[in-house]
Amino acid sequence: MKDVAARINALESLMVEKGLAEHAAVDAVVASFENDMGPLNGARVVVRAWTDPAYQAWLLSDATAAIADMGFTGLQTEHLVAVENTDDVHNVVVCTLCSCYPWTLLGIPPAWFKYPQYRARVVKEPRSVLGEFGVVLGPDVQIKVWDSSAEIRYLVIPQRPAGTDGMSAEELITLVTRNSMVGTDLLTSPQAA
Repeated sequence: MKDVAARINALESLMVEKGLAEHAAVDAVVASFENDMGPLNGARVVVRAWTDPAYQAWLLSDATAAIADMGFTGLQTEHLVAVENTDDVHNVVVCTLCSCYPWTLLGIPPAWFKYPQYRARVVKEPRSVLGEFGVVLGPDVQIKVWDSSAEIRYLVIPQRPAGTDGMSAEELITLVTRNSMVGTDLLTSPQAA
């Protein structure tokens, strides 16, 4: 880790020396990644959908506007579609071309999202790939695979876990995982954890 930090500092210094960047600009970008985007934003959207039926309907009909209403805009959130997991349907997201991903809502894409194996296999054998993530679905559950692109990105609204009716929004947020908003994780009730 020490070597990585040294290389990062060396690259930043070189960019500043060459006039390609300023330290303040680099600090602002890093701060934005640390504070303004990430899975916590997506979890806030999911929890609002779970607790506000009118918002959920809006999110499912116009995710871009509903998410912007919460202040989450920029970095690949311009054209969003929200899809909802139910008892009968499980959604999973992939980008078969590269790694289109709603950064503002989910943070930096996980490495596996970019792997050619994931991108190819989840389209052809989604049940098998999901099983490798620990997502075991009954044979009666339909799996829908959504292919993100430069024109459109997807957010999975995972099912609200059983036994969470009395929980506050802040408590619910802690249950939502980044992978559940991609479709490669199932949420469990707090009692099962």
